[in-house]
Amino acid sequence: MSVILQTEIPYDVTAEKPLPGVAPLGEASWLHLDEAYAAQLARKAELLAERRADVVALDAGALPAAQELLRMVVRELIERHGFSDEGDSVARPDGRAVALNFEDPLGTLAQLVQEDFCILQKQGDEHVLTGALLCFQASWTLAEKFMRPLVRIHKPVESYDTNIAKRVQRLFDGVRAGRPVWRFNALHYADAELFHPRTEDAPREDDHREQRFLRSERQVIIRLPETDAVVFSIHTYLTNVHSD
Repeated sequence: MSVILQTEIPYDVTAEKPLPGVAPLGEASWLHLDEAYAAQLARKAELLAERRADVVALDAGALPAAQELLRMVVRELIERHGFSDEGDSVARPDGRAVALNFEDPLGTLAQLVQEDFCILQKQGDEHVLTGALLCFQASWTLAEKFMRPLVRIHKPVESYDTNIAKRVQRLFDGVRAGRPVWRFNALHYADAELFHPRTEDAPREDDHREQRFLRSERQVIIRLPETDAVVFSIHTYLTNVHSD
């Protein structure tokens, strides 16, 4: 098991809000880089090499959206996070050059940022998960959610009732390009493994163990202006709530 921790979470996780609990992101960057950057990207590289089918999925129809997402991420990294444009590659602040492979946009993103990404596209009345880079799964599996609509994705979340489902769908319909919104959650776990898949019917093993790690996801919802897809980005923070 890999243990990759941050020293702190840069927002107050006790400030809970009713679902969906979103707020305008304002002038803040929708991407975060923190002290766990190198370690989290190394863990992503391991997962892509060993379990790619578990952490990457992309419908053919979502490839243009994934490519647009990669372009948007690269632009944000260069403009606001000290990355350098090297033409067909991008130089990270640690000096490593990452080739921009637009035939594998999600795999390329895994080499650039700590965030995971879910791509959702409107099909009928609902947004459907048509692509995802999901290395740091918090008790769910990509296979069960891929190509499913929002309501089905949130099975078996008890608090995700019909009223919440309608509010979330209105949120995804209403988010505007250039005006992202964000939210966070707070979860307690017994171990520090970031890759934490769990099927919908499996019991949570942590329920009977000391939950010493606090896991929080900074989640940003952003619309891609060209393809009109909605992206749900996830930056995972993990801290030890007990001093050793």
